[in-house]
Amino acid sequence: MHASSTQPLRRQRDFGIFWAAQTLSVLGDSFALIALPLLVLEATGSVARMGLLTGVGAVAAVGAAVGAGVLVDRVDRRRLLVVCDLVRMVLYGVVPVVWLFGAQVWLLYVVLPLCEAVGMLFAVGYVTVVRSLVGGERLTEANGRLNATAAAAGVLGPLGAGIVAAWTGPAAAVGVDAASFGVSAACMLLVRFRARPDDDGASQRSGFRADLRAGLSFLRGHPVLRALTVLLCFFSFLTLGLTDLVIYHLKHDLGHDDGAVGTVMACGALGTIAGSLLVARVRRRLGFGPTWTGAVAVCGLAFAGLGRAQGVPLVAALSAAYLACVGVAGTCSMSLRQEVTPEHLLGRVTSAFWFLQYSAAPVGAAVLTWSAEHRGTAPVSLVAGCCCVLIAVAALFTPIRREVSSSGSLSPAP
Repeated sequence: MHASSTQPLRRQRDFGIFWAAQTLSVLGDSFALIALPLLVLEATGSVARMGLLTGVGAVAAVGAAVGAGVLVDRVDRRRLLVVCDLVRMVLYGVVPVVWLFGAQVWLLYVVLPLCEAVGMLFAVGYVTVVRSLVGGERLTEANGRLNATAAAAGVLGPLGAGIVAAWTGPAAAVGVDAASFGVSAACMLLVRFRARPDDDGASQRSGFRADLRAGLSFLRGHPVLRALTVLLCFFSFLTLGLTDLVIYHLKHDLGHDDGAVGTVMACGALGTIAGSLLVARVRRRLGFGPTWTGAVAVCGLAFAGLGRAQGVPLVAALSAAYLACVGVAGTCSMSLRQEVTPEHLLGRVTSAFWFLQYSAAPVGAAVLTWSAEHRGTAPVSLVAGCCCVLIAVAALFTPIRREVSSSGSLSPAP
């Protein structure tokens, strides 16, 4: 047993430094989500140009997911994480320097897609190294803490970007973003990772296509991961547009202003933090199957009620409950993949899992929001929520219903 698995996480130096680096990286990403569109709006006054920038960045991230796992499994992972942070530091750092001599909007359409692609590499890489830091016994707890601070950074980042942009301009906010990645890279250099004992060099000898198939083959061959991949593909299809639906319901149906939207989003972030911090305790008591299935079922119930909720407090409570359970289910899913996947395949399996899970989600978001606009939020949220509950019911007829141990064996759930 690795020594770190017997120590509380608060006493593990390497995990603590890694935790700080990952939080800074997420904070930088969330800064960019606000600062760069604000630069476009300031320079062009066009909302459409803002949306185009966001869309281009999203396409780059999804495209990078295809090959990210192959690269992560072929190279030194710590070095890759450091390089990813340094590349984003340089790319984002160019923006405020260029803006000193005048706005160059075309540069943003180069910088953001590159940074989003590099960010996907970082995301896959960081998932693969957590097990080497904390051991298998504390994976769920570690992932919960990482996800909780990521949720907090996702709230504080846009808030901080807005404040800095208001005081000194959006270009300065991008400069702060660049600096956060530099500090993250410095932290990552101090982290000591274990070597990958399961790496037999096969990924270096095989071709790119064979590497891609390796991740897909492992997902197909593992009974629980196979079922999770299929069910989460449907879940993501149904739920990716939920934030847009909530905003539309608050502003169009209920007539509230942006302040109400901010309040609800903040409560949702608190729900994510709470769920991520509680997931380890719940999973230890109930086992993987009941925890994941129950969380998805509650997600569906909360989603079903959102469209009929009339007051901001109720919408906020349902959003918090939904996102808390998303945090529980997502942390369980991530921890399971880390527990049962061989070390030398972890990057490819993570990359394949994310690509399959989110490949149809943008279409689902478009369908959900179009339906809400034409049919109303109440019936659409009710149907989508009931479908999420059916996903939880379907899981009861798959190997998910049985508890999964850290070694990957299946046993009847208590």
